[in-house]
Amino acid sequence: MRSPRPLLAIFLTVVIDLLGFGIVLPLLPLYADEWHASPGVIALLFTSFSALQFISAPLWGRLSDRIGRRPVILIGLAGSCASYTLFGLAALDQMLVLLFVSRVTAGIFGGTISTAYAFIADVTTTEERGRGMALIGMSFGIGFTLGPAIGGIGHAWHPVAPGLIAATLSAIAFLFAWRRLPEPEGHKPAPRRSWFDLGAFREAMRAPTIGTILLLVFVTVACFSLMESTVGLLGKRVYHLSYLQIGLLFTYLGFWTAFTQGFIVRRYMKRVGEQRYVIVGTLVLGGGMAAFALAPSLAWLIALAPLAVLGFGMVSPSLNSLLSRRSAADVQGGIMGVNQSLQSLSRIVGPLVGLPLFGIDTRLPFWVGAGVMGLCCVGALALARQTVADQS
Repeated sequence: MRSPRPLLAIFLTVVIDLLGFGIVLPLLPLYADEWHASPGVIALLFTSFSALQFISAPLWGRLSDRIGRRPVILIGLAGSCASYTLFGLAALDQMLVLLFVSRVTAGIFGGTISTAYAFIADVTTTEERGRGMALIGMSFGIGFTLGPAIGGIGHAWHPVAPGLIAATLSAIAFLFAWRRLPEPEGHKPAPRRSWFDLGAFREAMRAPTIGTILLLVFVTVACFSLMESTVGLLGKRVYHLSYLQIGLLFTYLGFWTAFTQGFIVRRYMKRVGEQRYVIVGTLVLGGGMAAFALAPSLAWLIALAPLAVLGFGMVSPSLNSLLSRRSAADVQGGIMGVNQSLQSLSRIVGPLVGLPLFGIDTRLPFWVGAGVMGLCCVGALALARQTVADQS
């Protein structure tokens, strides 16, 4: 029996799956560091996932335009289950090569997250689009609230446990989606096109402000992924935190992500508007990055760290909403796939920049991120002025 409430169904599907993502991600640099991998190798471990997601996201998006959102989401969930199983097996014998294989597999099937965005675009009106997109951000927040704590507790029992728990959660998400996730009623199959035909994307780029939005997406996600890839090592090397304590730190940050997207963004999106959220969010994210660099003690770090996720929680759904509203309905999946692909590319750039900088100085990545976000705020102001000019 399928759910008559498609937004609730997609939300629960993504939440269950992202719990597994939240379990695994904080452990990646810690496992690799414990297995004597260099900062460069750890960066490659992060970027292997993003590189494959960069390639696969547009393909999954275009496929979902043709065959439907539901089948592609189910394929992605099955692939996630396989990748987390490989992660657990890698931890069994400390096999760095198998850890890479698990991340490559996760990247291939992780590109289907773009289909979840397209699903929401199909079942929401233009006015509700921003609040709908915030559901995905809230799902990430819940995943990062509960997932890292589960991973830390699981690791305390056995290093293999986090991967197997994550695989089980993805299997549950698959079964739930199989039973409850409907195909959006508003979705109509798009004409068959070649896989890498970017004509629809070029057409969408002619719409006002699209280029600026995509640039802001790229830079903002790169800065946030720079923080994600280094904060666990910061906790381990500077503050001497255990695996469980680092998991709880990510849980704490995930709570603020969920709070931002679930209460601040969804509740006040109509009143505040996407443009203002982007401007304020870039400032707050920049301030949060500076806080990581300036914190003189663990207590100060805990007090100021939520600024980064609060800022990103404002910016990300707002930019996704603006992009969706400026894309034609028949190419929605493809455009959101290209957007997800750019985000994957930015997640390659973030760790590749951040981890070598961390090797030079543990505070340097955060200073660089704060400076770049200052430039993003200027870009957000330019986007607002451009929008006003186009509407007048």
